[in-house]
Amino acid sequence: MTGNLPLIIRRMGLREYEPVWRAMQTFTSEREEDTPDEVWVLSHPPVFTQGQAGKPEHLLAPGDIPVIQIDRGGQVTYHGPGQLVMYLLIDVRRSGLGVRDLVSLIEQAIIDTLSSVRIDAATRAGAPGVYVADAKIAALGLRIRRGCSYHGLSLNVAMDMEPFARINPCGYQGLAVKQVADFVRDADASELMVTMEKLLLQQLLPQLGQYSWIDVRQEFE
Repeated sequence: MTGNLPLIIRRMGLREYEPVWRAMQTFTSEREEDTPDEVWVLSHPPVFTQGQAGKPEHLLAPGDIPVIQIDRGGQVTYHGPGQLVMYLLIDVRRSGLGVRDLVSLIEQAIIDTLSSVRIDAATRAGAPGVYVADAKIAALGLRIRRGCSYHGLSLNVAMDMEPFARINPCGYQGLAVKQVADFVRDADASELMVTMEKLLLQQLLPQLGQYSWIDVRQEFE
């Protein structure tokens, strides 16, 4: 496990999707053996992203929302304001984690986070992500390059859910999609985003590695 390097958390706010994606690619291509891992915390303006194996028939009616073909696994998903996104730029080989281990710990961190606000969530065999009953509440997609991960997770917190009706979410026709605000009544949307970010980081970071310290940065170079 990682033990002698810090973890850098970047709180990036609302960011256009493609420049962040390109920055993840560049970071992963240029990182060295002693480059600290990073977690980028942000949200995106409305965008559909289509994974490498994405089928066009799962884009039902994107309308005025852009569609970007990207290099993660999976099918189409939606990102928008009020959705908590965390990109995990982790040296998987250095961490001693297998890819399946990484996916499992991310899913479990989301489940434990939701449990802390009294939402009973679970995984589903053969369908990465986290579900509440039959509805998806969090999506997960990773890319591994040079033994390192990028992309990550998205948790629906307090957002406009209408765009999900324009796609077959993650390639599943008729899949219901929920958000935290459906279960935490009368919560202020911005306060709920802050709370869920804090809770999820508390669950996720100890699982990623035994870092020497955590460096939180507000800026993004």
